[in-house]
Amino acid sequence: MAQAAAIVLAGGKSSRMGSPKAALAWHGSTLLRRVTGIVARSVDGPVVVVSAPGQELPALDSAVEVVADEREGRGPLQGLAAGLAAIGDRAEVAYVSSTDVPLLHPAFVRRVIGALDDQLDVVLPEVGGYRQPLSAAYRVDLLSAFNALIAADRMRPAFLFERSRVLHLEEADLLQNGALHRLDPSLASVSNLNEPADYERAHALPAPEITVELFGPLATRTGKRRQTVEAWSLGAAATAAEIILDEHIVAALNGDQITRDPELPLVSGDTVAFMVADAGG
Repeated sequence: MAQAAAIVLAGGKSSRMGSPKAALAWHGSTLLRRVTGIVARSVDGPVVVVSAPGQELPALDSAVEVVADEREGRGPLQGLAAGLAAIGDRAEVAYVSSTDVPLLHPAFVRRVIGALDDQLDVVLPEVGGYRQPLSAAYRVDLLSAFNALIAADRMRPAFLFERSRVLHLEEADLLQNGALHRLDPSLASVSNLNEPADYERAHALPAPEITVELFGPLATRTGKRRQTVEAWSLGAAATAAEIILDEHIVAALNGDQITRDPELPLVSGDTVAFMVADAGG
């Protein structure tokens, strides 16, 4: 059994945004593709997207699972229950995210999941004076509690917290983690986009600084073995480093994840190593 899975809720009405948030463009990708990619980097279990009935989603990594919420417009508890049911016995814990947090950092996800021990049911961050139930970690075996609340039409997350063992992580508690303090000191991980102005402001932010390393013939050709670039994705990092990311090139993310996916999301602190695949670097 995996330690942790992830659930991304994509079925909201996006009424204030004016168009579905999941499909909003994000520097060559989409919001949903970025968020699912970030949580996938942070957990060792399945990543489940919960959509509204009949909702059309943008393209996702093939490993991401999609389930439909049974009833539209019932709020996050209904979607969370669908996600937990889909995870089943494949993980003990689920990190839950909305689809509109493009500044989410894996260090935040790992900090929240890591705080959930055997004496707790929920780890609930509190940032900016607000609880963050869609940036929290839940035990998968809470599914029965979710279903009971839904059956009683008690659809607010607060009702779940009343009957669960909850650890409230305030900003100072979160930032005691050295990696999170260094990589996301403002806790932008929980900054969601509700209106077009929020989206435009976030979309205009500079891309994260990424360390790029080149090996073998790539380093010889460019004369640059190590450099810093700004990039939201693997494809953007390759372009910035003057690399054509094709079938002959492979990348290693932070020394382990091997990929060619140009939409793989990157975050501050990442190191990407490019090498010629058929030359073994």
